[in-house]
Amino acid sequence: MRTLVVGSQALLIELNSADEVAALHAELLRRRDAGSLGPVRDLVPAARTVLLDGVRDPAALGARIARWEVPPLTSEEGPSVTVPVRYDGPDLPEVARLWGVDPAGVPGIVGATPFRVAFCGFAPGFGYLTGLPERLHVPRRDTPRTSVPAGSLALAGEYAGVYPRSSPGGWQLIGSTDAVLWDPAREPAALFTPGVRVRFTEAGRD
Repeated sequence: MRTLVVGSQALLIELNSADEVAALHAELLRRRDAGSLGPVRDLVPAARTVLLDGVRDPAALGARIARWEVPPLTSEEGPSVTVPVRYDGPDLPEVARLWGVDPAGVPGIVGATPFRVAFCGFAPGFGYLTGLPERLHVPRRDTPRTSVPAGSLALAGEYAGVYPRSSPGGWQLIGSTDAVLWDPAREPAALFTPGVRVRFTEAGRD
């Protein structure tokens, strides 16, 4: 863990892995809710960092956090959502080939994977989901698509994600969902927020 003061009220914490980010983010939320963290306006996790903004004394807080013993995050911690998916993506056969299974075997693998939202970015409502073991990592497409349909379930590297709206993208598309990923009238507006556990089910099946 490395702490960096990056502004008069901002602290950046660098970590070694997505698991460490998830564990620290959860610990920060617990301590903030318990009133033991002090005033912090925003907690923003990323791939290997957590940004704390609105901090009264970033250097002092950074020194405190560096001494914490942060417990690893268990697979049962955090809120959860279930997302039904139709496995109709154009890259489903290629992903199945990379995984060494028939296309019909992909839904079972995805459904059995405990995903968690690591961080958000790219577009409002887009969550980067971790949980895929290394043997299931797949490369991005050599040629990105100019338009990916909204609701597309996609994979790239260690991440899975669902496109909240139509946009360009180079991830491997394996399915689609009617779930609303971003709704400004909802609280929170994003269905996927950092720390949320995500389970994908095959649409039409339990």
